[in-house]
Amino acid sequence: MTEPVTLSLLDQPADDPPPSGTLTLPVPEGWPAPPEAAVYHGLAGEIVRRIAPETEADPVAILSQLLVAFGAAVGRGAWFQVEATRHHPNEFLVLIGDSARARKGSSWDHVQRLIAGADQQLTARIVTGLSSGEGLIHSVRDPAGQDPGVSDRRLLVIEPEFVSVLKNVSREISTLSPTLRSAWDGRPLAILTRTAPARATDAHISIIGHITATELRHHINPVELANGLLNRFLLLGCRRVRLLPEGGDPDPLNSTGLDRRLATTLNNARRAGQIRLSTPARHAWLDAYQRLAEPLPGIAGAISARAEAHTIRLALIYALLDNTHQIQPAHLTAALALWDYALRSAAWALERTTGDPLARQIHAALIHQLPGGLTRTELRDLLHRNPTTSQLDQALAALADDRKITSSRVLTAGRPAELWTAAQAPDA
Repeated sequence: MTEPVTLSLLDQPADDPPPSGTLTLPVPEGWPAPPEAAVYHGLAGEIVRRIAPETEADPVAILSQLLVAFGAAVGRGAWFQVEATRHHPNEFLVLIGDSARARKGSSWDHVQRLIAGADQQLTARIVTGLSSGEGLIHSVRDPAGQDPGVSDRRLLVIEPEFVSVLKNVSREISTLSPTLRSAWDGRPLAILTRTAPARATDAHISIIGHITATELRHHINPVELANGLLNRFLLLGCRRVRLLPEGGDPDPLNSTGLDRRLATTLNNARRAGQIRLSTPARHAWLDAYQRLAEPLPGIAGAISARAEAHTIRLALIYALLDNTHQIQPAHLTAALALWDYALRSAAWALERTTGDPLARQIHAALIHQLPGGLTRTELRDLLHRNPTTSQLDQALAALADDRKITSSRVLTAGRPAELWTAAQAPDA
């Protein structure tokens, strides 16, 4: 296995001088190890290598958004079959980084212009504002009565403020979470109401979200960790990698022909049909599948529950970008490397929650109360009702995932209460 590396100005052609005033920024302390160079495979890698020196954005942010946008543009005309399930090249992605400093928006701007040039019709299918399941279904709805429906069932949702999506799915009456889960699975979408029933079949929905690590930790709902919404997203850390005081080339792909190659490749991919594993890739997939299927503890286990599906979808996209009808070992290697980085990013962003002062304070309080435990109301009273409900949920979920605390239901004069207890007494 190759050593993890990052793209730098050294990766550009020798006759292409670095932009004026370039300053490479140091890697922040605690940052997840970067993805292996294998993720920059094929056409997508060539494109990223051209763009990366001309922007302050993280190369992995450009790459991952390009993969998702390309898969969105392909639609349902290509798939990989697993038993009776078809995996199409639609993916959900969340980039995690400091607000404006991570240059998440800059990375998307490059990808948006590139994919719009390759498929002008997709521009009308790029939307933002995920607020309800009904609204999402309406955007890809079937014909019904006098309503002609939507002819292009592709949809690429861009959410620069993904925290708003997390807030929406946490509402008790929200239909967004189950609709998103079905959309990633590629299943028919339906919400039955007496006034305006909505249904969408053959929808091809992809999502790109941007969020900060702090927002993700503060607003992650333990229910969404448990029910499988968050593990349908690739979580990738991204950062500002360099300073370009005068900016870079606004059109780094000019005269390279890479944009035309992408358009041709995309046109072929739409008609690719079923993509299969080559014989060498089948052997590689057997080994990789066993590794991916191994359960992991804590939050990493919840996030990686769909590791196999994410990896094969990424491999499918890499294969389509190579204009081939077979997934080759190189495509699996690239997909596995990107998935490994996603897992490291998720651990960096989420598993630090138990180190938060609130989680430590709750754990200490529950140990002191052994064996009686404390209800949620008692915990809030003990903490002088300072933490919000979301912060309390986050801390309890993190401690439970680390098996430091357990919960049970106890009967009261009113509604049953949720009783939290430390998993074990402190060492003597």
